[in-house]
Amino acid sequence: MNQTVLLTGGTGFVGRQILKSLTAQSIGVRLVVRAGKEKQIPADAPVEKILTTDDLFNEPHDWWVSACQGIDTVIHAAWFAEPGKYLKSPRNLDCLIGTLALAKACGEAGVRRFVGIGTCFEYDLGPGRLSVDTPLAPVTPYGSAKAAAFLALSQYLKEVGVEFAWCRLFYLYGEGEDERRLVPYLHKSLAAGQTVSLGSGDQIRDFMDVGEAAEVVVNVALSARQGPINVCSGVPVTVRALAERIANEYGRQDLLAFGMRAGNDVDPPCVVGVRNDT
Repeated sequence: MNQTVLLTGGTGFVGRQILKSLTAQSIGVRLVVRAGKEKQIPADAPVEKILTTDDLFNEPHDWWVSACQGIDTVIHAAWFAEPGKYLKSPRNLDCLIGTLALAKACGEAGVRRFVGIGTCFEYDLGPGRLSVDTPLAPVTPYGSAKAAAFLALSQYLKEVGVEFAWCRLFYLYGEGEDERRLVPYLHKSLAAGQTVSLGSGDQIRDFMDVGEAAEVVVNVALSARQGPINVCSGVPVTVRALAERIANEYGRQDLLAFGMRAGNDVDPPCVVGVRNDT
């Protein structure tokens, strides 16, 4: 396929897998990465150009217009996502402003298609089963900034003739995951024979391997799909069941200490997506 994709966040948890999927399909890539992270880019990736920046969310308009010249499709995977901080961080506003600047540049540079990465936290989580028709009602700065980006870009990109798709991610795990997140924490603790401190385990979640999620994002990017898309498994799994499955790999269910951690104000009882990615 004769096209070049501009990818932001290509060294992040999700972005690395998106780059891997693009590589598998021999799609030419222009990467925007934080200065100093170039060494993390695989040697076999079909990268035609690497643009480095100290902070891509603070780059001026002209910088983005130049970066987008000759680009067919943008996949914008970059965002502040440090575990334990990202949900309520004021940096979400910086990410929102930078995302809007990138989108505006896409319109001026003649980019054909823009694919953004959203989150299930944009939705009203009350119903539990979340389709793309579920109302948006975020309760964190992270979900609110993502929802604001979706709403603004839905209108702006249509006005300037850029196709727009928004891939809402659910609960991802897998290769390259930060060790502070649930699945790496389980593996590390169990492998060391340490007690795993958990909440009730009754929460129902929609878990999906990050590699599979990245393939969905790339397939959307290379298609004509537009609008919101749930990137999810559609399968309800309790945190308890996930933890027990991983513990079984080590033969150490005895190390799972449910009820040791209190819940929090952004921990709904059920979050499961309804797929619409086909």
